[in-house]
Amino acid sequence: MISKLQYISQGDSPKDHLDNITNACRSGADWVQLRLKNVAPETLLKTAVEVREITNQYHARLILNDHYKIAKEVKADGVHLGKSDACPLEARKHLYSWQLIGGTANTNHDCMTLIEKKVDYIGLGPFRFTNTKTNLSPILGLDGYKYILQSTRIEIPIIAIGGITLKDVPEIIKTGVYGTAVSEEITKDFTKIKLFQELLGISKFQEDMRNTNKISI
Repeated sequence: MISKLQYISQGDSPKDHLDNITNACRSGADWVQLRLKNVAPETLLKTAVEVREITNQYHARLILNDHYKIAKEVKADGVHLGKSDACPLEARKHLYSWQLIGGTANTNHDCMTLIEKKVDYIGLGPFRFTNTKTNLSPILGLDGYKYILQSTRIEIPIIAIGGITLKDVPEIIKTGVYGTAVSEEITKDFTKIKLFQELLGISKFQEDMRNTNKISI
């Protein structure tokens, strides 16, 4: 099951990412994306192995940003591919059948292309300006989400992303998106995870079911 709340890791070093992911999992996050940029492949692999141990301990799903081969090696639950990353169809050839693939979109065309390439969910954004990503695509805002969701018939989960705060969630969900991905707002205060989950309608029963049904490899 695709989580309605996805935590995307932040940090100035691999240790920061590990610490922040640990804190997120301790605070109830059940879906973590390791987004570690500009490091050597061996550093990324080592960090991903450690994160896999953390997420296993807390029964959380691990998604690796960009690197599908490392995602397979550490048996992450999936990979998220940006617009300039590998083609989802190519990644699918290498991944285990149970591993998920997410893709980044900014337009109707992006969404339809990703659907054709059989992704499991779409990260649609940015909602607003964010410092966590360079070469930012055009800002969508609420109107952008409404337009894309109303003009396309997308049946896979759409995850809003990009500078989202707690107060944004009620109006974002009204646009028809499935859930939200959050980085900075959670990294600043991990206790907000429970508040996000409440606003997104994630019940304790649903959390328990996700943990029970988590694929073990």
